[in-house]
Amino acid sequence: MKSIREIYRIGKGPSSSHTMGPHQASKVYLAHHSDAHRFHVKLYGSLAATGKGHLTDVAINDVLSSVGPVEIEWLPKVFLPAHPNAMSIAIVEDDGTCRDEWTFYSIGGGAIRCEQLPSVETPDIYPLNTMTELLEWCNRNGKAYWEYVEEIEDSDINNYLADVWESMQASIERGLDREGVLPGPLHLRRKAASYFIRAEGYKDVLRTRGLIFAYALAVSEENASGGTIVTSPTCGSCGVLPSVLYHLKKVYDFSDNRIIRSLATAALVGNVVKTNASISGAEVGCQGEVGVACAMTAAAANQLMGGTPAQIEYAAEMGLEHHLGMTCDPVCGLVQIPCIERNAYAAARALDANIYASYTDGLHRVSFDQVVSVMKQTGKDLPSLYKETAEGGLSKIWK
Repeated sequence: MKSIREIYRIGKGPSSSHTMGPHQASKVYLAHHSDAHRFHVKLYGSLAATGKGHLTDVAINDVLSSVGPVEIEWLPKVFLPAHPNAMSIAIVEDDGTCRDEWTFYSIGGGAIRCEQLPSVETPDIYPLNTMTELLEWCNRNGKAYWEYVEEIEDSDINNYLADVWESMQASIERGLDREGVLPGPLHLRRKAASYFIRAEGYKDVLRTRGLIFAYALAVSEENASGGTIVTSPTCGSCGVLPSVLYHLKKVYDFSDNRIIRSLATAALVGNVVKTNASISGAEVGCQGEVGVACAMTAAAANQLMGGTPAQIEYAAEMGLEHHLGMTCDPVCGLVQIPCIERNAYAAARALDANIYASYTDGLHRVSFDQVVSVMKQTGKDLPSLYKETAEGGLSKIWK
């Protein structure tokens, strides 16, 4: 597995695969082609199908247009074999011919691959790649998941996670303070501020749910408006983990150090899925985004509440299992409907998974790794209509 820095990326929304990935690909290409003065970009598959709603062209132009004109060709019906999120960049000469065409794949969470530059991918650093192996390591050494992270990552990892936590909190607080309409043709009103005010008027369980909803909406609305958020593991699912951690810190006064440790554990869960399946909605549907975010959050919450390694694994398993088969069908290609509400519901589900696991000894029949395997196969079985192409599901009713 790669560094958990690959799970948490601080950047601007609305999409890690359709905004952050193409932005990074453009930067990589430009860094290796300083002589370029004009570009031809081809967007394939899902990148082309929902790219306009995800501001893919804006992300590309933000980098390349500073050097010269950019022509973008949209090819939503053409899928390259390596990944449904594909793009190519070439230099356009004065006579109109193209040269040095590089092909990039945006593989989820802002990560990219390049056929012409394999070194663009970061190296693997974790020798253990499954939750079964990680759980065995914890039991054998009497240690926690976050301690394994500290053993493998460099000495600066906790400082990085501190920056991640600070950015997460800031995105919630900005989102709670903003009102009005989100950008795009849906004219969707922000709801976080009103949910927060209403939640404060309730007591106990209803207040807890209302605040969780408000925090998740706040981050997701920031993302939908192109604000700065943290992928966890993607932009489309960025509201789940921050909302629950923010709420638990407020209620139980957890130290930032304990929150940082829970972030490390959550990242391991996301990393296992990314390594053995996918966190790309274009590849496996929303089960790989919101489903994985729910699993990460359930694990983090369970650790904070004193769960054993086995209980943490069980909480993560339930968080993912009960999102199996979830489609990625963004209306108008925007990360708004149903994405924003899904973040709020998944946050509540993560708390439920944590509570459920806390009542057990952590023993259960279906392991997290088995659910990951099923999720991968389910993603393969899903038609492309339901994998971020805006061709099926909810997206079809708003053509």
